[in-house]
Amino acid sequence: MDTRLLLISHAATAAMRAGRFPADDPLDARGLAEAGAARGRLSIPEDAAAFVSPSVCARETASALGLGAAVHEGLADIDYGLWHGRRLADLAIEAPQDLTAWTHDPDAVAHGGESFSRLVKRIGQWLDALDEEARDTQNVVAVTHAPVIRAAIVRALGASPQVFSRIEIAPLSMVELRRTRRGWTWWPASQ
Repeated sequence: MDTRLLLISHAATAAMRAGRFPADDPLDARGLAEAGAARGRLSIPEDAAAFVSPSVCARETASALGLGAAVHEGLADIDYGLWHGRRLADLAIEAPQDLTAWTHDPDAVAHGGESFSRLVKRIGQWLDALDEEARDTQNVVAVTHAPVIRAAIVRALGASPQVFSRIEIAPLSMVELRRTRRGWTWWPASQ
């Protein structure tokens, strides 16, 4: 059976608006309101199997979207290592070479966390196992993080992880992937 996967990026957090790396931050009132408003504009099939990252902001976004989603560790955000909760502007002053390497080299792990290349492999494993996870439906929705969605796109297209910095994923945006006999393909999401 063909699988239609809708990947939704969680609502913005106060940390994101302040230019900080996430540290399992909850949504603030603004993020909750934006997620609630997105419920009407996102076309989520009622019969979709729903999954969510274990992070608080993703779970709160899924709830605001009216999804009874199962937590899946495979949808966790990239591991920022020592940079959890740190401001990007501070790191640009304190460790400019490390930050530049991490934003341009998909294999860089200057912060001691996870590289983008490793994230692509992890999400690829989740995509490969998806038929088992949601075998009774052809529609799947997953609320997760922008880096995870970038990784899924890279994997679906068989692209080099080098392109990761050229893919922008806004909060509460939706990306559609479909698995057919040809493999995974990227489709324009109907929002």
